[in-house]
Amino acid sequence: VQLQASGGGLVQAGGSLRLSCAASGRIFSNNGMGWFRQAPGKEREFVAAINWRGDYTAYANSVKGRSTVSRDYAKNTVALQMNSLKPADTAVYYCAAARSSGTASTTRDYAYWGQGTLVTVSS
Repeated sequence: VQLQASGGGLVQAGGSLRLSCAASGRIFSNNGMGWFRQAPGKEREFVAAINWRGDYTAYANSVKGRSTVSRDYAKNTVALQMNSLKPADTAVYYCAAARSSGTASTTRDYAYWGQGTLVTVSS
């Protein structure tokens, strides 16, 4: 069981990034998938989630309208496209596989976690 997040980096405010998470097949097809982030000194917080079929998504209010989560079954990947980035978006971003097939939004609902990828947004 592995989740590998990538795509983080340094970007100016107003820019865009696309994060990707590669998952092992056993935990991908039937699980909801989510993205969380953790800024220095803060709790890990929900960003976005997508259900097992990819036809329902959920977003935190802080990123709604600026972000899109999607999944590619052929590649076993989940992506998070983030636009109009703000310095407040600076954090380590984690992908996770849910215990269920839906769009869970709390950390306890997720069983598997990737290692995180750092996003830094400069003003």
